[in-house]
Amino acid sequence: MDGLIQIGFLTLAVGRLLAVVAILSFVVGTPLLAEVLGIRPPRIVAALILGIAASRMAYVIENWDAFRVDFASILWVWQGGFAVWPGAIVAALVVVSTRNPLGKRLALATIPLGISLLWVGAHQILASPPRAFPSGLVVSTVGGRSVHLDALRGQPFVLNLWATWCPPCQREMPMMVDVASNTPVPVLFVNQGETADHIRRFLQGRKLLNASAFRDANGVVGTAIGSPALPTTIFVDAAGKVRARHFGEISRAALTAAIHDLERNPK
Repeated sequence: MDGLIQIGFLTLAVGRLLAVVAILSFVVGTPLLAEVLGIRPPRIVAALILGIAASRMAYVIENWDAFRVDFASILWVWQGGFAVWPGAIVAALVVVSTRNPLGKRLALATIPLGISLLWVGAHQILASPPRAFPSGLVVSTVGGRSVHLDALRGQPFVLNLWATWCPPCQREMPMMVDVASNTPVPVLFVNQGETADHIRRFLQGRKLLNASAFRDANGVVGTAIGSPALPTTIFVDAAGKVRARHFGEISRAALTAAIHDLERNPK
């Protein structure tokens, strides 16, 4: 799950920004070190491609129960989902596979491994710390009945902030509704700023009438939890703490893993 960094009107997920920085550091830093060591350039492109592939496949294997429901989602890398260390180790092995003195090749291996270590540390430092879910928030059903979110306290729950005009929201919602139907943890779909008729037509058109859909007419929930982007998925434990936030389209694997975390550690 990610924190956010805002630069003017631009909103960036911390984890993905750090991933880009790590890749650029590897692409630039490895050839520079090879030049300093006076050895032939490493196989940068091969190391990068194989490292990313290994990182993704390790994540897929780790979350196979989620991916086997939809094999095509293995290719949906824009949703995130990579295991850092398998990718770093494979990239290091490719980098040191040149015909150079062993000591200098091992020195090259410190680049992907060191960058991965820094990435993990930076992600932990910059990720949003757990905080209390705001109290006093009220949403309404599509039928107009008021619902106080404080009534959910004492149990874990998930909020998904969405809008019908948001393409990532449209893509993820059928999957999220399917996951929600198979978990005891409530998953609430809180629409941001649209009319009840508009929401109802959207749900009817997508055959998602079993979704626990609610309306937040003025976007107060998104403002209260500091979510400037859609979709946003918030995971709240039984103690009322925001355990994790995911900004942008979420994968089945990330969603089910976070829900299982709430089930294993309800408080």
